[in-house]
Amino acid sequence: MQSTKVSAVQEKKKFSFKMPHLLWIMLGLILIMSLLTYVIPAGAFAKDDKGTLIGTAFSYIGHQTPVTPWRAAMLMLEGLTGSGLIIFVVMVSGASIGVILDTGAVDDFLNWAVFKLSTKGTNILIPMMFVLMTYLGAFGGSDALIAVVPIGVVFAKKLKLDPIVAIGVTTFATLIGFGTGPTKQMITQAMMGVPVYSGFGVRFISMNFFMLVGLFMLMRYVSKIRKDAAKSALGSSDWQKDLVVDGSVEIKEGKLTWQTLLIMLIFFGQYIVIVWFSFINAADAYKFMIAIYIIAAILCGVISGMSGDELGNSFAKGLATMAFVGFVIGMARVVSLVMTEGQIIHTIVYTLTRPLMNLNKGLSAIGMTAVISVINVLIPSATSKAAILVPIIQPVAQALNLTPQIAVQAFQYGDGFTNLVSPALGWTIGSCAMAKVPFDKWFKWVFPKVVILSVMSYIWIYVLNQMGWTGM
Repeated sequence: MQSTKVSAVQEKKKFSFKMPHLLWIMLGLILIMSLLTYVIPAGAFAKDDKGTLIGTAFSYIGHQTPVTPWRAAMLMLEGLTGSGLIIFVVMVSGASIGVILDTGAVDDFLNWAVFKLSTKGTNILIPMMFVLMTYLGAFGGSDALIAVVPIGVVFAKKLKLDPIVAIGVTTFATLIGFGTGPTKQMITQAMMGVPVYSGFGVRFISMNFFMLVGLFMLMRYVSKIRKDAAKSALGSSDWQKDLVVDGSVEIKEGKLTWQTLLIMLIFFGQYIVIVWFSFINAADAYKFMIAIYIIAAILCGVISGMSGDELGNSFAKGLATMAFVGFVIGMARVVSLVMTEGQIIHTIVYTLTRPLMNLNKGLSAIGMTAVISVINVLIPSATSKAAILVPIIQPVAQALNLTPQIAVQAFQYGDGFTNLVSPALGWTIGSCAMAKVPFDKWFKWVFPKVVILSVMSYIWIYVLNQMGWTGM
């Protein structure tokens, strides 16, 4: 009997799948691209007088130009140094946000807002919480926001609503903000040579649009289970038996101090200042960005009462968390260098774009968004996807005559909504575990909404493309 149990465990381990660490994905991708330079026929698109690719004029070179694995390894330094500007912007940005989070101002503001809303009725409480969480996800979103799910559980119990609502008012909202926020594509924009934070206004409007759609979906569900608890996505009304609020999770009164208000003002204000400066002096945008990030971190640390050592340690910790992200960005450039030197990148682009050449640009942009949406289910990390896909997306967009800004928007929409159904995303899975909602029940509730949000994003990107939007 015992041997049967052991064999069952071994069988489970044998067939379990775990996504490899991003380091091995990137190194493996570089090796694969090196080997493909021996197999894929070398080719090139013709260029016009301005150096722009002519998507309809492609020809094979007639011989291979392989890049050996050793040569690919020798290109790593070039990839890292060539991406140095982007890498340091990303690292300093992470350091600044790290300091601001360590001040505790974001937590204090959230506690204050949540306590003030806790006594309101459903029609006030849910929308206000949803808006607050969406904006928090849009500007300060990370998987650390999984910590607000227990607050959502308390709210749901107090309002006599099921645990689906607890996730809906927290994770559903924060992931919508995270997936559509105007500051969340900084890395993708930088990697594609698009001015960072450009298109802020359109993306801000887009975020608010999808926030309202998501809120409507949640409020409609709340209304339905208010009328009949048995219509809960959990499959019955049994959840009503567990409506006693757990005393270990309380909504505590938070005090809104002038320090918290000032830090939050600096936190949100830095993005507005950076976007404004980028419009009037794009050439120095990165220099200005670095300066603002460092100044904002120091100001917030001083205002919160941090000592010099505490502020320095917090800055260093935030910088360190983004160091590997920077390394991955450099490795992504190596992938591009290998494909370029091996002269296979145009061949790959030509093969991928041939079926789309007869479509208009709007439909091509939709197709790109849909493909990224599917990939996002398996690789929910935006950094990982950008590292893997940008070397391909960029020339594909160029061959299809799509503007780089449209390509970034296609990436953002593709990277956004399917996070809500990804079993590979700890943010989603962890939220279900904390709210005690089986993942299959959550999937059943949220999947139709993901489909609707995705279709709406296709309409958005089609319209933006038809308008000739460049994000400037």
